[in-house]
Amino acid sequence: MNKPHELLTSFKARFGADASVYRAPGRVNLIGEHTDYNDGFVLPAAIGFSCWVGIAPRNDRKLVLYSENFRETRETDLTQLGVRGSGHWTDYPLGVAWALQEAGYRLPAANIYVAGDVPVGAGLSSSAAIEVSTGYALLSLLNAGHAIDRTKLALLCQRAENEFVGMRCGIMDQFVSCQGRTGHALLLDCRSLEYRTLKLPPQVRLVICNTMVKHKLQAGEYNVRRAECEDAVRKLASAMPGTRSLRDVTMEQLMRHRGLLSDTLYRRSRHVITENQRVAKVADTFETGQIEKLRDVMAASHRSLRDEYEVSCPELDAMVEIAARQQGVYGARMTGGGFGGCTINFVDADHATEFQRRVAAEYESAIGLRPDIYICEASQGAELVEAMAENLPKVTR
Repeated sequence: MNKPHELLTSFKARFGADASVYRAPGRVNLIGEHTDYNDGFVLPAAIGFSCWVGIAPRNDRKLVLYSENFRETRETDLTQLGVRGSGHWTDYPLGVAWALQEAGYRLPAANIYVAGDVPVGAGLSSSAAIEVSTGYALLSLLNAGHAIDRTKLALLCQRAENEFVGMRCGIMDQFVSCQGRTGHALLLDCRSLEYRTLKLPPQVRLVICNTMVKHKLQAGEYNVRRAECEDAVRKLASAMPGTRSLRDVTMEQLMRHRGLLSDTLYRRSRHVITENQRVAKVADTFETGQIEKLRDVMAASHRSLRDEYEVSCPELDAMVEIAARQQGVYGARMTGGGFGGCTINFVDADHATEFQRRVAAEYESAIGLRPDIYICEASQGAELVEAMAENLPKVTR
């Protein structure tokens, strides 16, 4: 299937005009869960599921949005975006338009056709994919021929989700959707936004197992966890002036000042501190090729998310247990915000197809749900795929 051609044909049928087509990927986080909003370290990879956006300018001040997935059209005046979403799918693209205007961009009016294949509610960041693809398309329409500042775009998309949508996510999802690189993971410092790419071991496949339990994080437990971490930081800072986030706290310091925290806050903090250490360990295994060390690190991450941070669920736990006993598995754990969604598994390339078959069968037998299991490769970040004939050529990376 040629998705750009299909989208161009659908765009012209709906809007009567040619369009440019952009895409931005979803992501899977390999290690470093709930560390991004604590100024910590993460190791995500962009994946081959994307949100595709067709865009063409209009002559008024409207954004007209059509979703192929929802089969629905909404239009909004750019001068009347408001400051808060309404709980509708359009909150994500409109939130990005709002954030761009708040940053001083005078956006062009546009027709926008949205089509996505990132599984919704699976923890693979369909929200970041639509935010980044829309933002990249709007900025490209505004500044044709000029390179996009990808880090700035990621920050504006994060602001849209934090303030307009109401989901207090960290920077990871939007950042890797902007900066992803084929065949590589990104080791990202979420405080400085410095990053480096790490080539994935050639014999390892990223296998994502979708439990089919959809998570709903907005205004829910995710925001509660973030508030708990902030509360812990305030209490620890009373004894350690200058502490800005849990990134600044060592395990030795946490244990020394444990009396300042409730048991819950202590466990939340312990997860974040030890998870940052695990990110460094996985990065080291990729660089040294000692992938046999992945199993213990991934298992420790899942236990910590389950017991310390309490964001797992029975279906995720069962999926990890089933995966861990399969042949050719280097490591398995839940990934994403939690409360449902997916697991990430490092699987030997020669065993990936059999792993997919066996895990699907065993999970369905144990839980009663048929899972979706995806054998993935790390993909490229946001890009222009097809330009209108009268437009300037593709922007180079």
